[in-house]
Amino acid sequence: MPDITLVEAVNLALARAMAEDDRVIVFGEDVAVDGGVFRATDGLLARFGPDRVLDTPLSEGLFAGLAVGVAAQGFRPVAEFQFMGFMLPALDQVMNHAGRLRNRTRGRLTCPLVLRAPYGGGIHAPEHHSESFESLFAHVPGIRVVVPSSPARAYGLLLSAIRDPDPVVFLEPKRLYRARRQEVPDDGAGAPLDRCFVLRPGTDLTLVTWGAMVAETLDAAQALDREGVAAEVIDVATLKPLDTDTILASVAKTGRCVIVHEAALTAGFGAEVAARLADDGLFDLRAPVRRVAGWDTVMPYPRQERRYMPGTDRILAAARGLMEYA
Repeated sequence: MPDITLVEAVNLALARAMAEDDRVIVFGEDVAVDGGVFRATDGLLARFGPDRVLDTPLSEGLFAGLAVGVAAQGFRPVAEFQFMGFMLPALDQVMNHAGRLRNRTRGRLTCPLVLRAPYGGGIHAPEHHSESFESLFAHVPGIRVVVPSSPARAYGLLLSAIRDPDPVVFLEPKRLYRARRQEVPDDGAGAPLDRCFVLRPGTDLTLVTWGAMVAETLDAAQALDREGVAAEVIDVATLKPLDTDTILASVAKTGRCVIVHEAALTAGFGAEVAARLADDGLFDLRAPVRRVAGWDTVMPYPRQERRYMPGTDRILAAARGLMEYA
């Protein structure tokens, strides 16, 4: 069983889903002949043919609408956007149709589609290629938002997303595409949606994060451990619907929480996590909730990109500040 990268795990999950269910079709920008801009769909055209792997025009609204239509007719489409920044033209279809179809038809129709997109910074890409506005999609009723943080998580979560009867926005941190390898068995086992994963247990501090920021957060937890602080690390994984119970249980134990995300601070998804802690975990908190996030500006390209994204030093500063509270 070879070790594979996150982008290879996505490819493996797509191939497994297509082999098991002939209703699964893949289409999007350059996904067929070229195998996708990051090669996530490489080899699928040769294996499954042009009826199930299709290149579309560079019209995101068009193929998002196509995904809604064929999903309503019983297919399970997986549509790939080249970058998250290119998803904005598809918002009409996502918000007005994909998210509403079950409610609009009183359950007579569902919309089992997956909209995949590479997202986030870290590869020195130009404008419109490094966005992290996951909170925008999380705000849309009827839409699931899933963000994997490792090859194994990408494989299992993508399979579960494809099998889910409702629409899923599946955001793949491009900085992690080839950052590490992991042993991933191609056994067809899906990972549970709608739950957080505790990556590291702790008793003194809770670190909540997702996507590419999991790596820096785990590094910070290791550094804190050397200082005698036991930090619990939670990978949110499914942002919408949010598994609040796991986060509240952790904070009830630790009394302190730092939320880490790459997206800009204002109205980022970390604010939703903080609000739920204020609603239901206030009396467990021994210190204010802190957010470590990107700055409220466009991702600076290319030399200042690393300064935009939160690093281990900023996470540690926030964590150490919370530990000063009695």
